[in-house]
Amino acid sequence: MSGANGSSTWRNWAGNITARPAREVSPASAAELAEAVRRAAEDGLTVKAVGTGHSFTAAAATDGVLIRPDLLTGIRRIDRAAMTVTVEAGTPLKRLNAALAREGLSLTNMGDIMEQTVAGATSTGTHGTGRDSASIAAQIKGLELVTADGSLLACSEKENPEIFAAARIGLGALGVVTAITFAVEPAFLLTAREEPMPFDKVTGDFDALFAENEHFEFYWFPHTGNCNTKRNNRSAGPVAPPGKLSGWIEDEFMSNGLFQVVCSLGRAVPATIPSIAKVSSRALSARTYTDIPYKVFTSPRRVRFVEMEYALPREAVVGALREVKALVERSPLRISFPVEVRTAPADDIALSTASGRETAYIAVHMYKGTPYQAYFTAVERIMTAHAGRPHWGKVHTRDAAYFAEVYPRFAEFTALRDRLDPERRFGNAYLRRVLGE
Repeated sequence: MSGANGSSTWRNWAGNITARPAREVSPASAAELAEAVRRAAEDGLTVKAVGTGHSFTAAAATDGVLIRPDLLTGIRRIDRAAMTVTVEAGTPLKRLNAALAREGLSLTNMGDIMEQTVAGATSTGTHGTGRDSASIAAQIKGLELVTADGSLLACSEKENPEIFAAARIGLGALGVVTAITFAVEPAFLLTAREEPMPFDKVTGDFDALFAENEHFEFYWFPHTGNCNTKRNNRSAGPVAPPGKLSGWIEDEFMSNGLFQVVCSLGRAVPATIPSIAKVSSRALSARTYTDIPYKVFTSPRRVRFVEMEYALPREAVVGALREVKALVERSPLRISFPVEVRTAPADDIALSTASGRETAYIAVHMYKGTPYQAYFTAVERIMTAHAGRPHWGKVHTRDAAYFAEVYPRFAEFTALRDRLDPERRFGNAYLRRVLGE
């Protein structure tokens, strides 16, 4: 068995979750992983696989056997006839994106960071923004799963279809994913148009902006009436990346370097936040650039933060955002991070935040180390009044009783879990809360 060792403390990316597993294992194959699950059962220990720790919840935390994905990486095969790629579960999205680009291929849509492993990103429902194209999990065509009894299941629409239907966003509750097959398409170009826009205009024109663009999103800067919008649409080219200097100023200096300083100052002296927000939100200028998808969809995020995100019925999002703005204006809260709004079409995955409904997302962030409770609690109250569904990997306080109300297929998922993992080999405190005993 490779990589089995004693325990050390595991921490997530944001540093808000820690765990002390009884032991850690780094399997180099699905067979080794299955063996680790069987050994855990003999020792009466639970099992959790971790990715890169980009979840803000304790979804991967365990005091049992921690499975690290570092050796389960790489592309197994590319099938050009079926237009699919099969990758090991621990492969980081950035490696997948770069490998696909070399082959002249691309995913259809993706989120805005690519540090996560493919299994971690899909299991928690990571998504970008899209009018017609959905989350990364919705692009899965097949997956391989080690279940509680140590068996290896191939799942697709043809094999074990009822498991496939749920396990694409499985929260780690149904088994450990060892490989994923994604649908891919020939590489294409996207033109991004970023443009500052007043809050009242964005919210007033939201339906049109959504309808006219393949990928629309915007950010509102709290304490201001300013937003930044981003429209990504397919383009004939030519490739025209952001200029080296302007790209560095926007993506590195403003989004990471300067932003880090501003957040640190805001944490030390919260009273400075509104005036900084007014200046920095006005400093943005419009820009247009064209490149291959992953270079347009994703951007580096080095400023550490804690995040909560809720999925709402799309028609409710503008009203809910206006409630959040009113809340910030009448409260003593000082918020240095922009509020992000994205969309997704309805999909057919049981625990997808867009399951069965046209969806829009509102994400709120707080700089790491800043007390976020008051803000998140107040925003969560607004979201739950609209039957909001929280992102599985981001901060929230909801439990199984709530999810049974907002997910029509919740009972279908929990019944499948009872069948596949009756002893809760893959259980932990987070799953007890969100899925029930």
